[in-house]
Amino acid sequence: MRMKKTNPQLLKTIDLLYEASRRNNTGIWKAIAKKLEKPSRNWAEVNVGKIAKHLKDGEIAIVPGKVLGMGEVDKIEVAAWKFSKTARQKIEKAGGKCYTIAQLVEKNPKGNNVRIIGG
Repeated sequence: MRMKKTNPQLLKTIDLLYEASRRNNTGIWKAIAKKLEKPSRNWAEVNVGKIAKHLKDGEIAIVPGKVLGMGEVDKIEVAAWKFSKTARQKIEKAGGKCYTIAQLVEKNPKGNNVRIIGG
């Protein structure tokens, strides 16, 4: 299925997600991997305001795509493939944290309290 993907970092992340899914018997990483395997024009582009609206206390958002800077945000934790400069600044200014998808898998291998936003 990955015939057209050439970004080595993306391929490494997808493999990491499949491996984490198998190792921890967790479906969330497999779902994210499948979303990242799709064409990038179909990836999610989510504003920080929407993320803040859909998260509950203690949850970490994961966006299989790009986080954009539109909207207001409180202290949240977000993992994504890519962040716009404005989105990263808003999240960090509010006291939140931005992770790569690989960092989130390391931090939370079981995928507990992780919510997929977009896509």
